[in-house]
Amino acid sequence: MLTRFQNRTEAGRALARKLMNYSDRPDVLVLALPRGGVPVAYEVAKALNAPLDIFVVRKLGVPGNEELAMGAVASGGLRVLNEGLIRNVGISEAAIELVTARELRELERRERFYRGRRPALDVRGRTVILVDDGLATGATMQAAVKALRLQKPAEIIVSAPVAARRTCEEFRRRGSALCVCAQTPEPFDGVGQWYRDFSQTTDEEVIELLRRANDKQALNVA
Repeated sequence: MLTRFQNRTEAGRALARKLMNYSDRPDVLVLALPRGGVPVAYEVAKALNAPLDIFVVRKLGVPGNEELAMGAVASGGLRVLNEGLIRNVGISEAAIELVTARELRELERRERFYRGRRPALDVRGRTVILVDDGLATGATMQAAVKALRLQKPAEIIVSAPVAARRTCEEFRRRGSALCVCAQTPEPFDGVGQWYRDFSQTTDEEVIELLRRANDKQALNVA
């Protein structure tokens, strides 16, 4: 039965129930796409007893219609573009470069701000669960998967509480990553439609949840 989640915390718990096969495994780590993916991923990491970190990806919004993604940039400077949409809308190369430069600056700021002095978790040879609060076109997540593959993880699992069915099927069809979602409603009508509270996650919330997760892992190691 399809339901609207109360908030990202409830959504994260619902997603975690779909991922319990990965619980208590030393090779598993959870990477959140900030900002909205962090509260969801925090609940997943807590349920699976896995480390939590961020993987920063920024959507490249169409000028004048920023909610529509023409592509994305990810950690390491990788850029993924939706060439078909760019042709159809008629977006100039100069406009694309302007948006890219702006989003790369924000990406770098977030990495410094959220992680502080903590080094990024090493994903080489690990099973990585990439988490966001929802998947619409999948452009942002696709950029994350491509960038993450350069770091040689053993396996990537794309996950979200809610996703467009076509997007989830596309990940599976391409074989780029396993896709695990709590719900794939049709019609989809946007990620926010499946949350009662879809208010913006703040930078302060992101930092606090990462601190809590880091403290918990430190206690487990000790």
